[in-house]
Parts: sequence; C-alpha cells; structure tokens
Amino acid sequence: MRNTASTPEAIAKSVAEKACRGDFAGIEAQFAPPLRAQVSAAALQTAWDAHLGGAGPVTALGRPVTEPIAAGLVRVGVPITCARGGLTLVMSIDDTGLLNGLRLAPPEAESWTPPPYADPREFAEHEVTVGSGPLAVPGTLSLPHARGPRPGVVLLSGGGPFDRDETVGPNKPLKDLAWGLAGRGVAVVRFDKVTHTHAAAMAARHDATMTDEYVPHAVAAVRLLRNHPAVDPARVFVLGHSMGGKVAPRVAAAEPSLAGLVILAGDTQPMHRAAVRVARHLADLAPDSGARSLVDTLTRQAALVDSPDLSPTTPAAELPLGLSGSYWLDLRAYDPVATAAALDMPLLILQGGRDYQVTVEDDFARWRAGLAHRPDVTLRVHQAADHFFFPGTGPSTPAAYERAQHIDPAVVTDIATWLAPDAAPGAEPTGPATQAGG
Repeated sequence: MRNTASTPEAIAKSVAEKACRGDFAGIEAQFAPPLRAQVSAAALQTAWDAHLGGAGPVTALGRPVTEPIAAGLVRVGVPITCARGGLTLVMSIDDTGLLNGLRLAPPEAESWTPPPYADPREFAEHEVTVGSGPLAVPGTLSLPHARGPRPGVVLLSGGGPFDRDETVGPNKPLKDLAWGLAGRGVAVVRFDKVTHTHAAAMAARHDATMTDEYVPHAVAAVRLLRNHPAVDPARVFVLGHSMGGKVAPRVAAAEPSLAGLVILAGDTQPMHRAAVRVARHLADLAPDSGARSLVDTLTRQAALVDSPDLSPTTPAAELPLGLSGSYWLDLRAYDPVATAAALDMPLLILQGGRDYQVTVEDDFARWRAGLAHRPDVTLRVHQAADHFFFPGTGPSTPAAYERAQHIDPAVVTDIATWLAPDAAPGAEPTGPATQAGG
C-alpha cells in the first residue's frame, strides 16, 4: 500500500533527523527488504560516526533535493552541515515510502572519473534492454572498436539493489571493470539489477529467491552477447562480484554455453552466519555504538535459518536482513563450491586480502579446498585489495567506500589476461598477490 501520509522529501528529512539523534534502528525499520541485504543499522552507524568524527556535530539540515531515477523510485539528498564540514545523506525511496538505497556522500558529491587504465577511445557504449516483459531492465553494452569477433563478459553486482555500475559512494567498480576490459578488447554487458529497477514489484514477491534476483537476467545478458555479430559466441563469460560471484555457478548451470566464470570476492560461508560475523566486526569497530544489540538480534535470526522450523511462511521480520523464508531456504540448499566443481569450464577466482565482508579465511579457503585440484581453476589473493578491490593499507571499514577510488589495475590486468590473452600479448599479472591453482 502506498504511503500517502508523507512525501519523499518529508520521509528523507525524517530519516536525516533520526540519524542525527542516533536512531539507526528506526531507520532500519524503514528499509525495503532488498536494502537489508546491503546495509545494516550497525554499518550505517559506523559510517555515520566515522564521518562525524572529522566533521564534528551536526548544526543544520538543508532542504531535501529530489530527482526521479526509475519507475516508482526517486533519489533524495539531504545536505547536512556540521561544525567542521558536512555530508549528504542520499536515499532512494519507492512509491510505498520505503528506503531502497541509503548512503553517505561528500557534501558536494564527487563525480566518477575514468580510471587511468581505461581508454574510452578504444570502445563505444550502447544502451540495451536485458530480459523481456514487465521485469526487463536497462543496461549498457561496452563494445571495443577492435575488429571481432571478440570475447564477451556479463557483469553481476553484489547483494542489494545495485545499479549497473554497482555504485557505492562516489565509486562505480563495475564501470571501472567495464571500461578497463572494453579498452582491452572485451565486449562487456552490465545492467541494473531487477531489485533496483523494479524494487516495489520484487519486494512484493514473498517467494522470490536469489535465483529470481539474478539468473533470468544474467542468462538473458549472456544470450544478448552471444547473438551480437561482433562477439565470439564460444567465448562469452560471466563475472560476478560478492553475491554475484556466489550465484555465478548457478548461472553457468542454467546456461551451459558459457566459456567460463570469473568470481570476485564470492562468498561461500552460509550467508546468515556471515551476517553475524560482519556485524560483530562492525561492532568491534564502534564498541560504544549499541551495535552489540544488533549482533544479538542477528544471532537469534540466524539460528532460525538453521532450524528445521524454517518455512516459506516464516515472517521475514524474524529472519536476517529482512529476507523471506523462501529466500533463505533457497540459500540454505545452495553450495556454490560444489556447484562450481560440477561445471566443465575454467574459473578465475580472485579475493581481496583486506576484505572484511568476504574473507580469505571464511570464504576463499572454501573455494581453494574444493577446486584447487583442478588445473583449469586459478585462485589468487590480492593482498592490498578490499571488498570492492580498491587497493589500500590497514583495516578496511565501511567509511572507506565513500572516498573516490578505482579498482586496482592489477586486478583488471588479471581478468583481461585471463579472458582475452590474445588482446594483451605478453601481459602478466602484477601487484602483490598470492596465487594458488593453475
């Protein structure tokens, strides 16, 4: 039912006021279910505290600025003035009044600029439609000028209602990848997730699963590339990041024409247990934030996911991240490593050494244990990379994602060389990395 009592501007102002008084649980109560898979109250509070640590206490809220971004969805930015600076609270609000996106941005949001390794003179971009019917989504085809047929790759973003660029703060990691790879002779398709373009429709589907969220559009994008005259249909790949990497083996099982998979920070630890682990990590970063109560809540909810009592009718409010019983039943039955092991295709699996969301110890170790015996699987850790494969030093935090940066060029080189060795003669992986497998 549509919330007619408040305009998007009024909802946004209310959210900003709650943030100012520390009511992050109240903000979380306004999240649409897909957002819960991307942002927790604890993560929001950690990012908020990190920003205000340098900017000082809030002194004023500015006038909300609204712009439409999709059918039934608007973006609203609320300027926040602090004693020593400021920030902008940016949110996406659907036509039911729920938050489908929420992030903190600099006071004057930085614009994405091409990474140094991307040469836009080497390719052209075209708008495409991925899928058909009422849940079709818009996307972008990055097509090299080099004479074909060229290899092609479909990019899949992580969990949550991401756009085609996987925008996080001022950063666009999937656009980095698309431009970096297209400049090296690889055709690339990236697209807005169905939970981004059709947020309200997907939220209303209480039986929706991870498969529904990813597989139909991923398969449609693969076939779009395979049917393009400039693309070699025998050399079309899927590259998935985070949950997109987790689901990539399931996409390959549904579309056996694929030439291989690239998995970036693909999680293998059961997601309900990973949610508890991440919440504990964030609580340790801000021990006085009250995040411990959220850890207790997630722990209780995760136990229900493991319980034989879990069913499609279990209320989403009693489960982690506000996801439905059907969603968790599907995840509980899915083993990405075993699914990948059954595939007859090569895999490239990359992991960031500084990633606290998907980790070397909890996730990459499972890929290595299950697949390292295969000579057609390459596993590599980029020690300086965080979850989005941005290079850095020291512990990674949510606040770091708000600084403008790009995917490590060594990661792009790894992927480009693996996808299209003929397009990058003599290229070798660079940067601090640890390799296992063939």
